Amino acid sequence: MAKAKRKFVCQQCGTVSNRWQGQCDDCGEWNSIAEEAAETVFSARHDLHTGGRALRLVGLDSEVELPPRTSTGIAEFDRALGGGIVAGSATLIGGDPGIGKSTLLLQAAARIAARGLSVAYISGEEAADQVRLRAQRLGLGSAPVQLASATSVRDILTTLGEGEPPALLVIDSIQTMHSDLIEGAPGTVSQVRASSQELIRFAKQRGTALILVGHVTKDGSIAGPRVLEHMVDTVLSFEGERSHQYRILRAIKNRFGGTDEIGVFAMVAEGLEEVANPSALFLTHRDENVTGATVFPALEGTRPVLVEIQALVVRLSSGATPRRAVVGWDSGRLAMVLAVLEARCGLSFSTCEVYLNVAGGYRLSDPAADLAVAAALMSALSERPVPADVVLFGELALSGEIRPVAHSPLRLREAAKLGFNRAYVPAAAADGVKGISVSGYRALSQLVDQMLGRG
Repeated sequence: MAKAKRKFVCQQCGTVSNRWQGQCDDCGEWNSIAEEAAETVFSARHDLHTGGRALRLVGLDSEVELPPRTSTGIAEFDRALGGGIVAGSATLIGGDPGIGKSTLLLQAAARIAARGLSVAYISGEEAADQVRLRAQRLGLGSAPVQLASATSVRDILTTLGEGEPPALLVIDSIQTMHSDLIEGAPGTVSQVRASSQELIRFAKQRGTALILVGHVTKDGSIAGPRVLEHMVDTVLSFEGERSHQYRILRAIKNRFGGTDEIGVFAMVAEGLEEVANPSALFLTHRDENVTGATVFPALEGTRPVLVEIQALVVRLSSGATPRRAVVGWDSGRLAMVLAVLEARCGLSFSTCEVYLNVAGGYRLSDPAADLAVAAALMSALSERPVPADVVLFGELALSGEIRPVAHSPLRLREAAKLGFNRAYVPAAAADGVKGISVSGYRALSQLVDQMLGRG
């Protein structure tokens, strides 16, 4: 009998090798490689062209009924999911410890159960009494949610298979689950993969909506094998700083909807509260004009969010190397904007320290923020404030051209609704909307000349 081959698997990224080593070659993590039991080798002894079951092929134009959705009772949660929970779907939600994942799911489970649907909440990290105490603090103590504390997938599926399957099953968290079919401790790559596969199979066969809570690594990615994100239908990321009040639920993958929607919440004493107007979280109240501050209408899916960008420029006289610090934006993009301001607009930042911050702890990835950042830097350098009733957006090219961005009318309507009277935008988006005056610019130098009064 052939000797079973030894297998070593990285517990962070799932890379398989035939020998142990201190550092993983793929992800670079140290001491993350562990030996696991070799899988049974299957050798096909017959021709696979015959003996199988014939499949029924359908065309792309076939009529397909849309999957039914169940509202969670939390509008922001439904928005991120694409309209609600789909029966038989598997959703993975990840986030930093203490960010509010269990709180959000407990609130959603309680609201679904209050409508008469069966909900099972399985916790592998806390006892049932601890979950019950949290529910009482949130004012959900009377919700008919079925609680259990377990880590064995066999015990969970045996219990749920005895009667009518629940409409919603919450597993908190998948890294604590254990399958006795696989050797290894809970949380290892093989255990997470096997446990997820069994739970997802149960959800697909019985029509139960499954939500898995996932741990994250120190760099913010979901712990465990990457294949876990491929196995589920939806991947949600719960973001935010624990020192800030707001939380953002962002869809990374969604087979039943788009990945450009977010849900915004605020952490209060009663749990997570929906934020109908997210711009109120990220805009400071300014009674007078302030240098180095601009307002940018960011776009998250179909929802515009107005955020304040703050810049500070400090001139150095000692000849020391100037520092560049940025919070909430890409540092590489800041360096590009500074280079365009120096090369195309004649502004020198070489002897100045530059600090850039997005107020409220918001993280920007929209390239349309280039113009607002450039205006904030100009204002801080020249100590001339940008008018408080102005919003700015536009993407900068290395030539200094201001390029158009997507959904300009949507951004302008949101700015007008919040009381802003003027907008500095790319020339191609200068048509404007009712209630706001729009000024279009083809090049960044035109805006610089206007702000600095250069003729």
